[in-house]
Amino acid sequence: MPVTLQQTLLAPEVRPQVINDGQALIEQQVSDMSGISGAAVKIAYKTVSAFKPGFIRHMVETLLPEMADKLEPFWADFSASGGAGFGDYLAKRSDEVSEALLSITDEHARYSEKPTVVKAYNKVRPSAAKHVANALPAVGALVQKYAG
Repeated sequence: MPVTLQQTLLAPEVRPQVINDGQALIEQQVSDMSGISGAAVKIAYKTVSAFKPGFIRHMVETLLPEMADKLEPFWADFSASGGAGFGDYLAKRSDEVSEALLSITDEHARYSEKPTVVKAYNKVRPSAAKHVANALPAVGALVQKYAG
């Protein structure tokens, strides 16, 4: 039976590394953003980080299992197709993958009891799919680093 992304990425010896790399990926993506929507994301990120230090890392830890589940069908298709780069594979399906991943954060925002965090999320959500799509090559490379 093949090993799932969740089994691979959440293995006790791998999970802390994935979380560290995931947080670094987010920080790099936010740092690289520009324009009006990039400025909005930077403000939201700074607001959330100031409001609740450690919150971004906590969310990476919390969301990792769900993200692994959402990426699983894409990983299975990529693996079966014999492609070279999972990041390129995800980028070619950016609309579908972005919405799959954002469905997770949308659900968490819907039930969050942290109004400051929800307000910051709602401000950046309209442009979130574009930002997630831009990050997919790096997300794919991170996943492939551990699962490939």
